[in-house]
Amino acid sequence: MNTGRLFARTAVGGLFVAHGTQKLFGWFGGPGLEGASETMESLELRPGRRNALAAALTETVGGTLLILGAFTPVAAAALSGAMLTAIRKVSFSKGFFNTGGGYEFNLTLIAALAALVDGGPGSPSVDSALGIDETGPAWALAAIAAGAAGSTLAVEAGKRLEQEEPSGSGRFERERAPDAEAAGTPG
Repeated sequence: MNTGRLFARTAVGGLFVAHGTQKLFGWFGGPGLEGASETMESLELRPGRRNALAAALTETVGGTLLILGAFTPVAAAALSGAMLTAIRKVSFSKGFFNTGGGYEFNLTLIAALAALVDGGPGSPSVDSALGIDETGPAWALAAIAAGAAGSTLAVEAGKRLEQEEPSGSGRFERERAPDAEAAGTPG
């Protein structure tokens, strides 16, 4: 049994599940889907509801897969994409340290995801039972690269939709919603 990897999967995956359900259901003091939709609009991730649902499901399902050690590279790619988007749209401009709203926490989660892919989820895990638990550094890099590609697609799709909308179309104002700060970390 790989106790350290099991603990890492459970802790990191659990954080993602908690933050995903904040967005999805409003649990743990979260904004719920409506509030998360407004935040996505304010971050120019349009349409807001679709992006909020995608982020919520990515964090909830991806975190669950991570806890189970199931399809770990796929889960890590999806979760890395969510974190890279949060860095790009919320926390990068605030600097590195989390105390100032920076990207330190997001980067730490990405590093943990890469480490879990590189070393494999360990045992017990679904991947171990399927014989696909020893992935290595190429898989870790591929997962992070896939996450970066997904993040880029999400950000660019929002920009294109913004350019296609006529002015005064009823979209949320460009001012950030009060809970936009919370979008910088999962949750």
